Amino acid sequence: MSEQNKVLKSEDELFRFIDNDQFVSEKITAPRYSYWKSVFRVFFRKKINIVIIAFLVLILLVAFIMPIYWHYDPNENVTNAATYNLSPKEAIQYFGGFSFKWMLGSGNLGNSILYGIVSSARTSLLLAVICAAINMTIGILVGALWGYSKKVDAVMLVIYNIIANVPFILMVSVLVYIIGQGFWSFVFALTVTGWLFIAFFFRTQVMIIRDREYSLASRCLGTPVSRVITKNILPFLTSVIVTLLAQELPSYIGMEVTLAFIGIGLSAAVPSLGRMIAQAQGAFLTYPWEFWSPVAVASAITIILYVLGQNLADASDPRTHM
Repeated sequence: MSEQNKVLKSEDELFRFIDNDQFVSEKITAPRYSYWKSVFRVFFRKKINIVIIAFLVLILLVAFIMPIYWHYDPNENVTNAATYNLSPKEAIQYFGGFSFKWMLGSGNLGNSILYGIVSSARTSLLLAVICAAINMTIGILVGALWGYSKKVDAVMLVIYNIIANVPFILMVSVLVYIIGQGFWSFVFALTVTGWLFIAFFFRTQVMIIRDREYSLASRCLGTPVSRVITKNILPFLTSVIVTLLAQELPSYIGMEVTLAFIGIGLSAAVPSLGRMIAQAQGAFLTYPWEFWSPVAVASAITIILYVLGQNLADASDPRTHM
């Protein structure tokens, strides 16, 4: 009898009763999901992105910190013709030994090419960031409303068709001639209509998803238009926004170089990569270090910003997180 009790007791220990708790059964034990944490995890999975970020940080440090210690004066040796168009070797010998200031040689007025590139890179980066921030902010907000509202769409299409038929370079050129060639004047010329093209592109993206079920449900429940746009539409287009930003940032550097190359751009008092390239175009064969140094820096900045933006856009695509 005692052995039978032991067997029954051992069988009872294999089972236990669980109460049916409705609240406990509704709990989800899955870990909390963070979209941006997942984005950066996917982004940093590619080791090349870390190398690109390191180069970008180095460029930013040099462009924004070194001018504090390396004061650039394009006319510091203008009265000494012996300093004009010196190669790196000749400049180092002439100025009494190795110096970072003359490691890239001198320009057509005896100016330091290295100091000029550093100051010009700061101007180009500031121009790109400011113009991209203004155009992207206005373009995305207007484009979202443009694509969502059919009444706004009818008005904005007329405005867009009028402005889009005027060549952008021609419009910028006229504005620069009218308001001057200062830094902020150039920013105004690039942004006064630049946001419109972003808004038109974004309008198409919004129209694709504005009539999906969750947006229609929000509209039926009386949700305000601003909330539908900011909560239902813009978060879904995060990867599109990042992709557009990746294209916009380097485009302004290229635009400044192009306009300066044809004689329209920032004033002579504002150092820029485009002006350095334009001034050295005549010395393309005779003094190549004056031309290729700013070209290499402008190309490197443009490529780094574009590749970094594209990789971040790929990482922000929800399909890469599955």
